[in-house]
Amino acid sequence: MNKLEQIVAFNKSFVENKDYEPYLTDRYPDKRMVIVTCMDTRLTELLPKALNLKNGDAKIIKNAGGIVTQPFGNIMRSILVAVYELGAEEVIVIGHYECGMTGLNPEIVIDHMKENGIKDDTIDTLMHSGINLKRWLTGFDSVQESVENSVNIIRNHPLLPPGTAVHGFIIDPKTGGLDLRTDGYKHLKAKQS
Repeated sequence: MNKLEQIVAFNKSFVENKDYEPYLTDRYPDKRMVIVTCMDTRLTELLPKALNLKNGDAKIIKNAGGIVTQPFGNIMRSILVAVYELGAEEVIVIGHYECGMTGLNPEIVIDHMKENGIKDDTIDTLMHSGINLKRWLTGFDSVQESVENSVNIIRNHPLLPPGTAVHGFIIDPKTGGLDLRTDGYKHLKAKQS
């Protein structure tokens, strides 16, 4: 059986046996938070356990690096939808140590694309049409700075409701230990002073 067939067979059994019942919830986050984090496989189960989250507690948005790179991109849109339409009241950005985006070299990524069949013409066409692939594929030098940059983009977004706490953490992908980088409550209190 290939991977797709395995998924379909397992899913059929999962539904028939009603194994979904322990996960039933609605679309509104019970803990009224939205989390932006990395897609790293080590965090799939570890992060919710380390934060004491169960199914339905939080909206979790994942991408490479757990970063917000632009104020009007998909990640920020998802945060705003979670806040305005789904009842989230706080935002948490969680980066992690040993992130694959740390020091990611766009030249190497582009070389890997070419090795996997993407033609030079395609890359050249994109580059000449205003898409800066090298910038788009660049990682970051410091996970600490990455978390703080993402928090600042969110905090300073013109459409984020005033008074929304935005926190930043770095998680250890082995132990689940959290290092607080920025406390959204303290930031709001200092802003009010």
